[in-house]
Amino acid sequence: MSVQPGWHVDPAEPTTRRWWDGEGWIGAPIPVDVTPPDGPPPPEPEPTAEPPAPTSPAAGNPTTAGQPSTPPWTPTAPGTPPDAPAAPGTSWTGHPGAGQPGHPEAGQPAGHGGGQPGGPPPGWPYPTWPGRPPEPRPHGVPLAGYGARLLARLIDFGVVLLLNAVVNGWFVWRYFEETAPYLREAVRRAMAGDSSREGLPAIGEQAGGLQIAILVIATALWFAYEVPTMASGGQTLGKRLLRIRAVPVDADQPLGFGRATRRWSTMGMPTLLWFCCGLGLLLQFVDAVSALFDHPLRQALHDKRAQTVVVQVPRADDPDTSADRADDPDTRTDRADPEPPGDTP
Repeated sequence: MSVQPGWHVDPAEPTTRRWWDGEGWIGAPIPVDVTPPDGPPPPEPEPTAEPPAPTSPAAGNPTTAGQPSTPPWTPTAPGTPPDAPAAPGTSWTGHPGAGQPGHPEAGQPAGHGGGQPGGPPPGWPYPTWPGRPPEPRPHGVPLAGYGARLLARLIDFGVVLLLNAVVNGWFVWRYFEETAPYLREAVRRAMAGDSSREGLPAIGEQAGGLQIAILVIATALWFAYEVPTMASGGQTLGKRLLRIRAVPVDADQPLGFGRATRRWSTMGMPTLLWFCCGLGLLLQFVDAVSALFDHPLRQALHDKRAQTVVVQVPRADDPDTSADRADDPDTRTDRADPEPPGDTP
C-alpha cells in the first residue's frame, strides 16, 4: 500500500517534514516542530539567468583555450573518473560552485533534490552514498533487530497458545475424539505396510464444525490479545520484554485501533485458512520472513500495509540514544508545548 500524499517525516532526515505526492518528495523541507501549511508547498521560483561575466583573453577562458565547455553539474556513476562522460540514470555528484568556499564539495548532497537550490537537477536521481548507506533512525531511535523481533513474536505465540489451551481446550478434545478412530487405524495400516483406504472408520460428523470453531476462537483470542495493546502503546508482552515497539512511519504516536487492526489482520486472519492444506501457515510464514528482505526500514508485509516500523525502546541510561533524542524536536522534554507530537505538531 503506497503512502498517501501529505506532509510526512522524512525518513532520511527525521528532524524535518516534506511533502510526499504519492511518488516522491517535492518542495523544501520544514522543521518537524513547525506546523505545516495546508496542501502541498508552493512551487519553487524559476531561477533567473545571469549574464556571463566578461572575460579577457588574459584571463584564460577555458573555451577559447581549447577545453570543452561543461555544464555546472556533472552526473556520474560511483567509481567513474571525474572526467569520464556521464550516462543517463547515474547519480548526481556535483552542483554549481562545488569545491568553492561556502559550497559543499563535489559528491556531497547539499539538499533533498527535487529541483531545489543546491540539489540535483530535475530528472536526475537523488545522490547515492558511495558505500553502504547509514541505518535509518525513525523518530531519532534505531530500528529493532531481527532477533529481537523473532523472540518477541515467539513470546506472544506462547501467550496465545496458553489462552487457547484454556478457552479452546474442550473443542480440541472433542475434535480429537471425532477423528481418533480414523487416525489410529490409518497409522496401524501404515506401520504394517498396508496402503489401502478401504474399510477405514469414518470421521465423525461434528469434526468439520469443530475444526471451524477451533480456528475462529483461536483467531479471536489472537485479535483480543494483540490489537488493543498495539493500538494504545505499540507493544505486546513480547515486545515489552524485548524493549521494542511499533510506531507509524509518519509520526511518533500511538498506532490507533484502525492501524493496529490492519497490521494484525495481515498476519492474523490467515489463521482461518489453516484447514486449507496449510495455506494459512504458508501465508504467515511469508509475512514473517518478508522483513529480512526489506531495506532500509525492515518492514514486514503487515508493517507495509499499516505503514509502521518497529524500533528499539531507548533506555534511560543509554547516553548515545539519550543524546540523539535530546536533539530531536519530537522527543525533547524542554519544549513549551506539553502536548505529545503527532502528525501536526
